[in-house]
Amino acid sequence: MKQIKIAIKLFAILMLLVGVIYPVAVTTMAQLFFPKEAGGSLLYDPDGNLTGSALIGQPFSDPKYFWSRPSATSGYPYNPMASGGSNLGPTNKDLMGQISNRTDMLNSSCIQTPVPSDLVEASASGLDPHISVQSALVQIPRVARARNLSEETVHKLVLEHVEERQFGFLGEQRVNVLKLNLALDGIK
Repeated sequence: MKQIKIAIKLFAILMLLVGVIYPVAVTTMAQLFFPKEAGGSLLYDPDGNLTGSALIGQPFSDPKYFWSRPSATSGYPYNPMASGGSNLGPTNKDLMGQISNRTDMLNSSCIQTPVPSDLVEASASGLDPHISVQSALVQIPRVARARNLSEETVHKLVLEHVEERQFGFLGEQRVNVLKLNLALDGIK
């Protein structure tokens, strides 16, 4: 009986510590020191309407927008509840067909081969909000034409939205597609 009382007391103490005090402390610190990130890194359009998160990709198919990296999530593209790759191997016929179809679609939209791989291959999470700088640059003629803007104007906007390597050495330079498209919508 004595051990049961000790176990119940220990359970209550740990539940209070790990289930209440720790989560409240971490949440409070996150809200104080990183309010934007703790709130989901939300992005708004020029009219102030919530459009999405800088952390989760979105599908774009209109020629006047930069197109995102393909998503392999199930249910619908960029489904955060089904994050994950397709699990199709590099020699899988279905994967090769998807890549071929995406390449043909991009070529028909005036993007010449070689098409950057991140425009035809999904990321491991299926939620990647970024594309490579090269992928943004090859889309400039289509976007400029669809918006009746000069390629120089769109090129300048792309370069303004290049994000550097994390901590200066991790990963590659990249462009957040949603941020870039929101900036495009903000051009008068």
